[in-house]
Amino acid sequence: MRIRFRLNGAVRSAETTPNKSLCDFIHDELGLTGTKKGCDTGECGACTVLLDGMPVVSCLVLAPQIDGHVVDTIEGLGSEVDLHPVQDAFLDLDAVQCGYCIPGMILTLVALLRKVPRPSESEIRHYLSGNLCRCTGYQQQIDAAKSAAARIREPKEASLTSTPPRRRPHSGLSTSRR
Repeated sequence: MRIRFRLNGAVRSAETTPNKSLCDFIHDELGLTGTKKGCDTGECGACTVLLDGMPVVSCLVLAPQIDGHVVDTIEGLGSEVDLHPVQDAFLDLDAVQCGYCIPGMILTLVALLRKVPRPSESEIRHYLSGNLCRCTGYQQQIDAAKSAAARIREPKEASLTSTPPRRRPHSGLSTSRR
């Protein structure tokens, strides 16, 4: 069956089968490897993508369900030289361990920060509760979320004082390998 959807800002059309998971579709049909397949039961959050701006575990969504919808993966979030503020904060605060769960965590936090620009630690913990990590105690990811929230607000607040926001390029860092 043919489906039509918006992926990372571009309108796409592709063939899929009725029983293929979105996670497998993203890997097998679209060739994007940033979305990680972890538990395949919706428990770990490694396969999290944004569907119409909301985080979903792509192993539990069937590919035909995205017909007419918007899907964002880690590959569409930033570029190697201009990372999204959440990606930037994760690197700056050493919140990246092995990296397997990180794309799902980052996309989950992007959704949170779009909804709640000044989240409390409790809100951050609640949003991250569906993303399991075996390498860390989560504090660095929580700190990165707080830092990213400030970075996202910085350009808006800086425009009030006419101070340009600071950005630094990250060369050699592929967003598709996380």
